[in-house]
Amino acid sequence: MPIPQSIELSSNLFLLNLSNNQLSQHIPGQIGMLTHLSELDLSYNLLSGEIPAEFSKLQSLVKLDLSHNILSGLIYKTFEAMPGLEKVDISHNEFEGPIPNTTAFQDAAKEALQGNSGLCGNVEGLEPCNPAVVDRKNSPVEPRVFVIVFPLLGAVLLFSFFGIFCIFRRKKFHPTVEQAPKTTEVFSLSKYDGKILYEDIIEATGCFDEIYCIGRGGYGSVFKAKLRSGDTVAVKKLHQTADNGQTDQKEFLNEIGALTEIRHRNIVKLKGFCSHPQHAFLVYEYLDRGSLSTILSNEEEAEGLDWNKRVNIVKGVAYALSYMHHDCNPPIVHRDISSNNILLDSEYEAHVSDFGTAKLLKLDTSNWSAVVGTYGYVAPELAYTMKVTEKCDVYSFGVVAIEVIKGRHPGDSISSLLAPLDMGISAVLRNLLDSRLPMPMPGVEDELLTIFKLAVDCLSANPQLRPSMETISQELSACSTTFHGLRNSETATDLVRDTTSSSRSLDPSVGYVV
Repeated sequence: MPIPQSIELSSNLFLLNLSNNQLSQHIPGQIGMLTHLSELDLSYNLLSGEIPAEFSKLQSLVKLDLSHNILSGLIYKTFEAMPGLEKVDISHNEFEGPIPNTTAFQDAAKEALQGNSGLCGNVEGLEPCNPAVVDRKNSPVEPRVFVIVFPLLGAVLLFSFFGIFCIFRRKKFHPTVEQAPKTTEVFSLSKYDGKILYEDIIEATGCFDEIYCIGRGGYGSVFKAKLRSGDTVAVKKLHQTADNGQTDQKEFLNEIGALTEIRHRNIVKLKGFCSHPQHAFLVYEYLDRGSLSTILSNEEEAEGLDWNKRVNIVKGVAYALSYMHHDCNPPIVHRDISSNNILLDSEYEAHVSDFGTAKLLKLDTSNWSAVVGTYGYVAPELAYTMKVTEKCDVYSFGVVAIEVIKGRHPGDSISSLLAPLDMGISAVLRNLLDSRLPMPMPGVEDELLTIFKLAVDCLSANPQLRPSMETISQELSACSTTFHGLRNSETATDLVRDTTSSSRSLDPSVGYVV
């Protein structure tokens, strides 16, 4: 749901906290009308686009938190006009360019700026800015032509010669390193062009040597690759099929083309891919904690995965699937939701992975030629109908939710969970909660009970009786969603009503996609 433009009517607010509300789309310029704001928190949402210029009107703002969104663009122009700002957190977005020369940014902790690969500045944790970038807003044109352009031309010529020399040496002394085939169709979302990305991947994985393999699945093997830039990525090399015809190639390109548009906090980012029959692979961001399955199977790591973290993991997976099913046009069905395909970052936030094998749900058919997925997570109707819908993912989500609570896959005990739930949480979950953790606190108990009831509904043998991921996402969000800083209950009610009505009027082709 978007931030309602009617928020400007709350012009007397001093504190506004809209964090953790699944807010999406752009930040409205009307927020600049809240000129009395001293603190503003928009963190942990799905906000995208650039910071509106109207932000510079918030001259009373002292504390600002925009972390964990997908905001982008340059920031120095807006925030340099806000000298009263004392504390900022813009981490885990897609901002770029130099940071403002203000106290709030120059004295910010590196954690408040991290996760923005395009930011630069003379502060800890950031790369120094290119002088040409820093000076471009106020340097005269003529001096820059001689001082910057000419040296750059010389540097380009020098590096071009050096690059040719290095390529010649590599071909001569390292003939085993493959070059990108001329017919390779490579589409890159990273800072590399397709050909360089291909050669970098081949070199970083030793042409997919087993020593770099970090996991295997039904559709391919995953390799860890450290690129020349210093970035580490996960490369999923897809298994080759007997039929590599042009039809499959076009289908692959169409599917991946849609996946490249995905921007969601709980979905692993697709950085690039190669569709050549010799090496078909996908390049994803690398998440250092690995899969949920691995952590739950490790006694020490599972004990560190407390109830709060587990609740947030379930919510993250629900938000990701709700986005895929209801905010992508056409909808996307994952088909293989399991604890193996849920990866955790350094903060234990869930990211759904393995979209290389996802199919776009066609409007004219939903039947596919083979049952796919991980044993123990596949919806029962696939065994005899071969009909794949979003409700197949819903079933798999229910299994994962129980697995997170129990600490291991529920196995054959799934059928015993479908009895009516007329008793309290202490009785229902006594034999289900992971015994490696202490009993949850009362507030978390309520959330676990909500998750448990939703999971049981998801496991219904009748697909039509399973709730949608949108419903699940909304119910889980309601467990902890609050609007802070609003002056009275009437204002809060109005704001909630506005956001709800606005979200219903969204064009489904927009959603959270940027």
